Amino acid sequence: MAGPPFINSTGLIGKIFEKIQQAKVPPRYTQDFQATVLGYGSGSARPFIPFLKRLNFIQSDGTPTDLYTRFRNADSSGAAMAEAMRIGFADIFQKNEFANALSDDKLKNLVVEITGKEPNDGTVAAIVGSFKACKLLADFDANETKDVGIVEPLEPSKSLVKHEPKQAGKAELRLAYTINVNLPETTNVEVYNAIFSAIKQNLLTDD
Repeated sequence: MAGPPFINSTGLIGKIFEKIQQAKVPPRYTQDFQATVLGYGSGSARPFIPFLKRLNFIQSDGTPTDLYTRFRNADSSGAAMAEAMRIGFADIFQKNEFANALSDDKLKNLVVEITGKEPNDGTVAAIVGSFKACKLLADFDANETKDVGIVEPLEPSKSLVKHEPKQAGKAELRLAYTINVNLPETTNVEVYNAIFSAIKQNLLTDD
């Protein structure tokens, strides 16, 4: 197993990445491009190209990847670096998916566990230093998918509150009637009974 990527001159990581953001995307990222365009052609900077390949910023032939172009965009650079770290430092993130939040001591202990090397080994220090240098350029929060749900606007004909048509009940409609009845002159009480019965059935009914 190759183990986590690193370069010994960890201080160059942030500086070269800054130059990458400023320069145009090359057809191929080569030692000549790094030395001539970016200005880092020293022997200590040469391992940076294999380091970029491990992080999936460039392909095996030096062709820049989508991560490379996304990193150059100020709006997506942090997220691109976080994704690159999860690829390049996969061994570390497999042990702890929140490795970016570990303290220096816990990160070092994790690297010792993965590599099998002694805590004071120079490779352990270089891996930890390379990880931390990349982390300064990464935004892991931007890569977290947050399910906040989708709120769709209501159509004009729809409402959150269901309105039932209000029917006017008979108890709500109160009318006062003044009925003038011209009674015939008669001494037959049955006539009056018939008249008032008709009034009750036809005018004072609840139906």
